[in-house]
Amino acid sequence: MSGPGSLLAAGAEPKAGPGALPPVVVHRRTPGGPDRMLLLHGLANSANVWDAFLAHAGRDGGPEVWAADLPWRGDCVAHWSARGDVVPYVAEALRGVPGGAGVVVGHSMGANGLLEYLHRELERGADPFAEYGIRALVLVSPFYRRTAEEFGWQSVETAVRNFVLTMTEGVRVHAGGRVPDDLVEELGGRVRDRVGAYGWIRFFETYLATPWLRTERFPVPCLVIAGERDSIALPEEGRLLAADLPRGRFHLLPDSGHFLMIEQAGDLAAAVDHFVSTLPAA
Repeated sequence: MSGPGSLLAAGAEPKAGPGALPPVVVHRRTPGGPDRMLLLHGLANSANVWDAFLAHAGRDGGPEVWAADLPWRGDCVAHWSARGDVVPYVAEALRGVPGGAGVVVGHSMGANGLLEYLHRELERGADPFAEYGIRALVLVSPFYRRTAEEFGWQSVETAVRNFVLTMTEGVRVHAGGRVPDDLVEELGGRVRDRVGAYGWIRFFETYLATPWLRTERFPVPCLVIAGERDSIALPEEGRLLAADLPRGRFHLLPDSGHFLMIEQAGDLAAAVDHFVSTLPAA
């Protein structure tokens, strides 16, 4: 698959660097089977963001777990986002799991990129669920609005302010109290600058597209999980998304913010394990 989208202008090819790495790399993280699970991370994270979750998941047996490093990961986001639309790269992640993706778990931008890609495929008359062997979705901390009218200028201003807050919260949660607050703030700003304007725009494009998602055409069971204290992807948006999915259900994790797979890794793993246990046999 060639890079999705055209360059912004003639000669706009970003310089070689971290972005010279493949846009998508899929890793096998845990054995299991015969079912499979694919994990998709959020903006400026990587496949490693799921490490604590994987330490708890599937203890009593479960699916073989794969995780993708996506073009919006921290070391590549500035390069790939400047090239144009990154959503089509979701197909490479889905295709990278031998035998079908099974249960696909997306966090934040990973969830929204997944939703948008599946929507586009359905709109063009394809069946991505059959093509990629998707039997269920788990959408963790997704962004969602039902109508275009909800995106006023105030919402754009709020999203821009929340951007650095998101990056800073990510640093703080990863640090686990080992880094002073002033350094956390500085590092959050550095991550924001590394993502850059194009990286933020690629995220916000997936958010702006949510009013047009044909959620009624998603045929598989979908679990939407939100953190009770998430001030970035509001829990109410997750609740609305679950209500708009024909086989959707909503789960709220108390005492958790945006990065549930780190803050409440055990509880998130338990919720996902229970959901998977309720699915029909593959």
